[in-house]
Amino acid sequence: MSRGTVVAAMSGGVDSAVTAALLKEQGYDVIGITLQIWQEHADQGKHGGCCSLGAVEDARRAASRIGIPHYVLNFRDYFADKVIDQFVDEYRKGRTPNPCVECNRSVKFDELLKHAEDLGADYLATGHYARIRFNETSGRHELLKAVDLLKDQSYALYTLTQAQLSKTLMPLGFLSSKGETRSIATRLGLAVAAKPDSQEICFVPKEGYVSYLKQVVPEAAAVGNVIDTSGKIVGTHEGIAFYTIGQRKRLPASTTGPLFVVALDAVNNTVIVGPDAELFRDGLIADNCIWSSIATPGIETLPVDAKIRYNGTPSPATVRLKTVSGDVEVHFEKPQRAITPGQSAVFYGSDGDEPGSVVVGGGVIRESFALNQVEVR
Repeated sequence: MSRGTVVAAMSGGVDSAVTAALLKEQGYDVIGITLQIWQEHADQGKHGGCCSLGAVEDARRAASRIGIPHYVLNFRDYFADKVIDQFVDEYRKGRTPNPCVECNRSVKFDELLKHAEDLGADYLATGHYARIRFNETSGRHELLKAVDLLKDQSYALYTLTQAQLSKTLMPLGFLSSKGETRSIATRLGLAVAAKPDSQEICFVPKEGYVSYLKQVVPEAAAVGNVIDTSGKIVGTHEGIAFYTIGQRKRLPASTTGPLFVVALDAVNNTVIVGPDAELFRDGLIADNCIWSSIATPGIETLPVDAKIRYNGTPSPATVRLKTVSGDVEVHFEKPQRAITPGQSAVFYGSDGDEPGSVVVGGGVIRESFALNQVEVR
């Protein structure tokens, strides 16, 4: 007897192919869907990255081998509107976006999940390395880190709501390693078993995001001043969109030691630099917060482990709801280096034998602060 119908998002890689295969073995009726999101300007060719033309061919072959139907949905315009346009706009504002977080939020777990429901599917499945479970005590679905912490992708999934968590399956989060995923693919005879992981932003060509921004927003290359934290002009920059907090490249030389970007002033087209010590901050303000595994907290202080970038290490902190609109104020036990507006701050809570494993929520970093710069309410 079928355990239900699942739409498996198939990007053309080994992770999504094994996801579809495992769910079929577990008794689900699986439908493979690949999203056509590559843009006309993307010079990725036949063997491009995630969701390129070559990836669609790989996904189709994998679906045929698994024995499931496969369809391609045209999400090109939707993806450009929700992900690419926001990516460009954030850089214009002197912020550093994470397009994978927005793709998960808007494309996979909003629009694609709606399409899955329209097809009569009970669930949407993805090849992410994270876990979902139902907590009978709290009556809520919870998002947890993957068993394999080296592959954990829970940071980029904090936007999942309770309704979305209840309809999502992520079987790879329970595997011990990526090696196990590839072993399953080999056992099943999937041609993608040894396919390398996609490491780059899918819509950015191989030349990188700086070259991409120069092509799509040439005004982003407006030259401006580089100043130090005392206000002294120490050089010029190539365009504020090409810099991020903590960056050292493309900065003027200094006789007092290396300089780093410590702030960006998009209004005045100015890059502010200083020594490494000036990158350390005591806390941050995050907005657009979503509470994944818990109800929205009250005004009380919530202890968490907070992670400020995808490859960062969670650090002990306290979170306090700052406004009714969902802004939060985060205070770290130890100052953090290069807190970057536009990136996400994701909050983890403990659960029994797995300390710091549950994603309780997260938001987009608006600003950072030193303790003498914030009024604690």
